[in-house]
Amino acid sequence: MAEKLPMTHSSSFLLPPTINGSPPMTYALIILNQRLPRFSPLLWEHARIRLCADGGANRLFDNMPELFPLERDVSVIRERYKPDVIKGDMDSIRPDVLDFYKKLGTKIVDNSDDQDTTDLHKCITYVLDSVTVDEKSNLCILVAGALGGRFDHEMGNVNTLCCFSTTRIVLLSDDCLIQLLPGTWNHEINVLSSVEGPHCGLIPIGAPSGSSTTTGLQWNLDNTEMRFGGLVSTSNVVTGETVTVRSDSDLLWTISLKKLT
Repeated sequence: MAEKLPMTHSSSFLLPPTINGSPPMTYALIILNQRLPRFSPLLWEHARIRLCADGGANRLFDNMPELFPLERDVSVIRERYKPDVIKGDMDSIRPDVLDFYKKLGTKIVDNSDDQDTTDLHKCITYVLDSVTVDEKSNLCILVAGALGGRFDHEMGNVNTLCCFSTTRIVLLSDDCLIQLLPGTWNHEINVLSSVEGPHCGLIPIGAPSGSSTTTGLQWNLDNTEMRFGGLVSTSNVVTGETVTVRSDSDLLWTISLKKLT
């Protein structure tokens, strides 16, 4: 059997952008209809394309000024953080918010005729159609406000990770991030201890994992079987700067986020 190729992961989007010699990631930011994480301005700065999924525009409009308490003119903040696109079935966005961004030149894409996919799914499809072939190889889609609120919405967002398993997608909240580790790759996760950890977890999704092996965790897996109704790796702890994961099936990786100052 051919050796699986390695895939590396890093949460460098939680650090200020830097200029270095390595190939830059192409980041896209999608804002969903939950309170914006406190580090949203940093995600915005990294992103080349920024979308709001329907009611996510309300969150951008309402919550972004709250992240700049020393700035008194909220209209300046709202104009500075204008999304490129608002896309979805338009059943949640407020009329005043829609009118505000439309006047600023935001592209409005109404998909109310499509009720078979979520607004996040629609936005990811838009991003994939908007980037070049070269950009896709280094594409990472950041999803703000993906966790919290209704559980069925959370599970719908996790399901979307599985629908786009070949695309790097990171679901973010104030407290943690979640991403899919496809079983077709071996994974090396570079842990940025200044902004994330130490608590983490690996959860089989879609099917049981017959064999998973890790390094860099307090309780490593060693050809371990994981399944719902049996063992899943929750409340684990990273012990260094690198975690490796090998599995015969897809796993969800989650790690806690520190309160950035």
